[in-house]
Amino acid sequence: MKTNKILLGGLAGGVTYFFLGWLVYGILLNSYMTANINQCASRPMEEMIWWAMILSSLGVGFLLSLVFSWSKTTGIREGVKIAAIIGLLISSSYDLGSYSMSHMYNSFSVVLVDVITYSVLLAIVAVVVILVMGKKEA
Repeated sequence: MKTNKILLGGLAGGVTYFFLGWLVYGILLNSYMTANINQCASRPMEEMIWWAMILSSLGVGFLLSLVFSWSKTTGIREGVKIAAIIGLLISSSYDLGSYSMSHMYNSFSVVLVDVITYSVLLAIVAVVVILVMGKKEA
């Protein structure tokens, strides 16, 4: 039963992350990110490798699902806090590393926008994972 909850939570989280990522990065922040990130290494939409993007999204869902299971997270508030911290640490590590070693970002403000955005996305995904896993306490 516990494995089923982890699998369902991870799957729901992955699907949620995929569509939220499309909404936030693909639509809402598209112009901002396009204008502020070096596009020389970016694939055009028609050349994206969708299976890899889907697996990446599922990885995020299963990461949260496993962390919530292992940490015995009991409710939405706790899950949101854990996911936001994970998002902050992962995105800070990636974005600051990229900022320090490449010309990917045109300014430091893009790093801040991405770190905040990713942390909020993970917090939202956490709500879905927690609900699907049946951990509804506040």
